[in-house]
Amino acid sequence: MTVNVALGHVSNAFLIAALVIYSLSVVAFAGDFAFGRPRRAAAAAPGQQARDRAAALASVGAAGASAAGDQAPAPATASAAPADDAGTMPELAVPALRAIREAGRWVVAAVAFAMIGAAAHTTAVITRGLAVHRAPWGNMYEFVTALTCVAAIFFLFAMIRYRAWTLGVFVMGAVVVTLGLADTLIYTAPGDLVPALQSYWLDIHVTAMTLATGIFFVPAVLGFVYLWVDRYTRRVAAGQAAPGNGIVRRLPSIEQLDRLTYRTIVFGFPVWTFGVIAGAIWADQAWGRYWGWDPVETWAFITWVLYAAFLHARATAGWRGRRAHYVQLLGFASLIFNILVVQVFIAGMHSYSGVS
Repeated sequence: MTVNVALGHVSNAFLIAALVIYSLSVVAFAGDFAFGRPRRAAAAAPGQQARDRAAALASVGAAGASAAGDQAPAPATASAAPADDAGTMPELAVPALRAIREAGRWVVAAVAFAMIGAAAHTTAVITRGLAVHRAPWGNMYEFVTALTCVAAIFFLFAMIRYRAWTLGVFVMGAVVVTLGLADTLIYTAPGDLVPALQSYWLDIHVTAMTLATGIFFVPAVLGFVYLWVDRYTRRVAAGQAAPGNGIVRRLPSIEQLDRLTYRTIVFGFPVWTFGVIAGAIWADQAWGRYWGWDPVETWAFITWVLYAAFLHARATAGWRGRRAHYVQLLGFASLIFNILVVQVFIAGMHSYSGVS
């Protein structure tokens, strides 16, 4: 079918609109840090908002036992919770909309902009698919725009569920940077797929990899935030930094960040596993073998091993803190290396990035 060039321009217009609206969301999240309510409910009286946020994040942050010296102790405000990672999350007493209103004007504006941006972003992805009459992730540009859409929507869900407004400036900021680089550096005009990709397995295999990558994007950002907060906490304990950093005080504790990261990876890992398996089945149909040690196949497997090692270490060795985050960030680095280096610069049977 003929590519609808006009609809492709509409898709790009929605993408630029999403980028602008996301940027406004990041400004609003930053404004909450600088000018928002300094948690008056927590400072003056134990108001409902403070209780809800503490209950939700304390449950998320129940880290249990960790290796000696690997993680700083939890702050006194974090309530005790079971150490079992399989524990369920409690339902919040205050509805989400009310919790957003009670968080202050800056948070209301930030969440509203983020939702509108996500709607525009989703529209851009859908219209791109309609323009090319296929799943809209047939090249590097489409893949990055789709995974950032998944990351934004997934983070919005997690942020609202756990009232983690203060993490918005970091995650949404990373989405803005990634989406901006994609639209300026690797933009690819709508076009037909190369013959090797013209299969229904594109809708199965690449969709799963797109969803998993978008989900893994969120814990990667949280991992960097965790390492920064952990380093500051240790410097304060050693007398090398002054306590009371305004940004750190507004963030969840390192235990809560650790648990949120673990939860998101647990959610994304089965999707990545399914994507790898679907890719092997597609390879058998297309090339007559399930596995051929193609560079992209190899790095996808390395990424799977690293994330599996992270989950295994958490489940069996009780790894938490810096060591666990180094492993999961290494897994995400492997994933990014596969996307940006292997598929672009290394010749192989998956060289369909569309980037020259």
